[in-house]
Formats: sequence, structure tokens, C-alpha cells
Amino acid sequence: MYSRVYVEITNICNKNCSFCPKTKRTPIMMQKENFEHILSELEGVTKYIYYHLMGEPLLHKELPEFIKLASSRGFNSAVTTNGTILPTVGDTLIESGVYKVNISLHSFADLSEEEFEKYTLSCLDFAKKANDKGILTVLRLWNGDFDKERNEKALKMIKDAFGINAWHDSDRGARIRHRLHLEYGERFEWPSLSASDGGENVFCYGLSDHFGILSDGSVVPCCLDSDGLLTLGNIFDTPLSEILSSEKAQKIKDGFKNRKAVSELCRRCGYAKRFKV
Repeated sequence: MYSRVYVEITNICNKNCSFCPKTKRTPIMMQKENFEHILSELEGVTKYIYYHLMGEPLLHKELPEFIKLASSRGFNSAVTTNGTILPTVGDTLIESGVYKVNISLHSFADLSEEEFEKYTLSCLDFAKKANDKGILTVLRLWNGDFDKERNEKALKMIKDAFGINAWHDSDRGARIRHRLHLEYGERFEWPSLSASDGGENVFCYGLSDHFGILSDGSVVPCCLDSDGLLTLGNIFDTPLSEILSSEKAQKIKDGFKNRKAVSELCRRCGYAKRFKV
């Protein structure tokens, strides 16, 4: 069983962040019947659905209903958001029964100072409410090598908001309180055919503990294939079991086990460099 599956319910976003590769695909809001079909295909495959690849999932007006549908079928739902519209839809998200919310605080990179403070405080207000309801909440600062000054301001705002003088740091983050965490990370180069070739010595957890489903139904090996360049098949046309057992999927999976990139795109993935030995 896979530890999680990324399901992109929309590839539309309300931001234009400099760190995001964007997507050239046709804008889509997934229909309810298509989401229900995906749930049927994922039964026995995973227990955790992550509503993210490209796009901002909170823009989808049926997200709360999707989460409730998933819960009724035994799935736990995790949402990754840039946090900008939490002030208007946050309470509804909390009431939906969502299991986990990841807030990408590094989305502040392109904001003015006034906007940055307002945005960060609104994200922290939501984090308090969600944490009080027992929802696993993660604040992400995945730009540690990019905007250190603003990161420090954000860290101070987090400590002030939760009345913390100090916490136990690790390379990856810190525990703020029970079921509320902070994650650190560096910016990375998204996989792209125009990116630098890092060689075939590549390891990835794609297809071993996760895979992704794009909003048009395309099944991809990992959550970083923003344009579906490594599409294995379409879940609306072909049973998922056939897609995952296909020769193409098995070659990619077996390649990673042997630390070898079968595809050129994987050779050009900055995130995969984290797993090099």
C-alpha cells in the first residue's frame, strides 16, 4: 500500500510565485464524478490523499465535499495550501474533517512588507484554530537559502503567536506544540528538460511510496511532474492497477531502486539530489 497519493483537484492557482514552475496544461476544476471515480480506484491502494500537485486546492468550491466523500470511504485528507485565502475558507476547511493541512509560508516571497505581515498573521490564526480542533498542521518555510531576513521575521511571529521563547530545532524543523509543526527546507530546482543534467545516479520515492494524479486524470510517478511529461496512463480511461503495473511504470520504479534514472526528466530534478549518496 502506498503511504500517500497526490490528487490534483485543480491546476489553477491564485498566485504567481517565483519558486513555482507553473504549468502549461489546460486549466481544470475536477468534477465531482471524476473525483468519486478516483476514490474508487484508490481503495486498497492508500489511506492518505494529498490534494496537491499544481494549483491551489482551496480555490475548488467542492473541496470540503470532496474531503467528506473521502472520509466516508475511509481516506484521510491532507491539503497543501499557499494560505492566502484561509481567512475566507479556513473555517469551512476545519469543519470538513480534514486530517492535515500544510501551509506554505514561503509564499510570502513576492509580498510587500505590509502584505507579508498580514498574510503571516492570518496563516498563524488559522493554524491556532486548526490545532485546537486536533488537525495536524504544518507551517512550511522551504526557502531557507533565499530570504533569510524575512524567514527570521516569520519565525519571530510564530514564536510570539504561540508564546514560545525557544524550541528544539533540527535540520528539518521544530515542534511548536502537539500536532503543530514547523518544517524547514531549501529551495530546489524543479524537474525540467531545460534544467541541468545531474547524471543518471538518481534515487526517488516515486512509485514506491507515492504517485500523483493530475486534474485531467493523468497518472504520474511523483508530485513534481508539473506538466505530466512522464504520464503513465489516464485513470479515467484505464484501471489504475494496469497503469501501475505497466512496463513504463515498472522500469521507472526499478530504476530508482538501483539508483538509476530511467527518464531524462528525473536526471534533471533538483529535489532528487537530496537523496544522493
